[in-house]
Amino acid sequence: MSNQSPAFPLTNVDEVLKPITEARGLPNEHYVSEAVYQEEKHEILFKNWTGLDVANSIPEAGDAKPIDFMGMPLLIVRDRDGSIGVFQNTCRHRGMILVSEPTKIRGVIACPYHGWCYGTKGDLRATPHVGGMGENTHESIKNDELGLFTVRSHVWNDIIFINVSGDAPEFDVYANDLLERWKEFDQAIFHGGEKSSFTMEVKTNWKLAVENYSEAYHLPFIHPALNTISRIEDHYNIDDGEGYCGQGTTVYQQLKAEDGTTLPEYKNLSSKWDTGAEYVTLFPNVLLGIHRDHFFTMILQPISVGVTLEHTHIYYPSDPKESPDNAQIFQRNAEQWKEVFSEDIMVVEGMQTSRHGEFYDGGKFSPIHDTATHQFHQWIANTLKKNRAAA
Repeated sequence: MSNQSPAFPLTNVDEVLKPITEARGLPNEHYVSEAVYQEEKHEILFKNWTGLDVANSIPEAGDAKPIDFMGMPLLIVRDRDGSIGVFQNTCRHRGMILVSEPTKIRGVIACPYHGWCYGTKGDLRATPHVGGMGENTHESIKNDELGLFTVRSHVWNDIIFINVSGDAPEFDVYANDLLERWKEFDQAIFHGGEKSSFTMEVKTNWKLAVENYSEAYHLPFIHPALNTISRIEDHYNIDDGEGYCGQGTTVYQQLKAEDGTTLPEYKNLSSKWDTGAEYVTLFPNVLLGIHRDHFFTMILQPISVGVTLEHTHIYYPSDPKESPDNAQIFQRNAEQWKEVFSEDIMVVEGMQTSRHGEFYDGGKFSPIHDTATHQFHQWIANTLKKNRAAA
């Protein structure tokens, strides 16, 4: 893939890069301009490790799922060896979409247009009649050069990350700071089941979802019920890592069933996690929450400059299928998080509407509560400036 970036109109992000007491947020164009949305698509989301989906969505060998990623047609496939590949969902012959809905690949991925066939690792297997009727080969058609376009991918904690440009550092290097911070949780996880995944469509730019998630300042105003058990003063900022930011709490309380049963727990955690939990965004678009008894991710899928899909998936350190008698508590946990995230919709949609205001100047950060949000803005600004300079 060419590293040459398209030309985009430039915004001035210098105010963002000032110390938090002097800084302004990103200019309005970063939330309402189609041109800036396209710049961020190429320079932010395509050039870094971006969350696409979860492996649980294609659990069995041969499962294939098409996804529109910011207008780019992609196809996720689980091979017979269990590995996951991400390909451009495009036949190498005349560019036909190969798979239009989730399906099971029984043999090969067959193009519905002219029947060209690909293996589940993307290799070109057959080209029917390409040299004339009954002639399935031609000297100009070299199968080893015409496999599906492969998109670089990596799976961590069931999350499928992609790097479209192909030139980001290895994922373990890219996410090193967060992996080190949470190394105690490097254990097996199990998806909570059908009710532990849900999607919400929100009329907002994807970055506003990140910004809202990065701070606890809004808790008493937007989440009054949550604030009674996890108050704003019980939270701390997470703004000292590379490639991620967010906030944590020191008073996490485990959910309990009527008989006192709690969710299964990770093994051998340090005492910090007895009542601690953390909520961070791994830049650019993967929101994560970690607790002694469950883990969740929210993958932000930008649909347009002002519309985002929030895909939430919840996991546990032991398989809920092995505890059918406790199904209710797993369901309650999912319902609880869905309620909390639903309360945020009004906020992020309201901020999106406000970004059309001619006089809004990026806003002023609270030096106490907004350090993580400021860190995210600075990461966006620095990434854009670096890529603009290299163009």
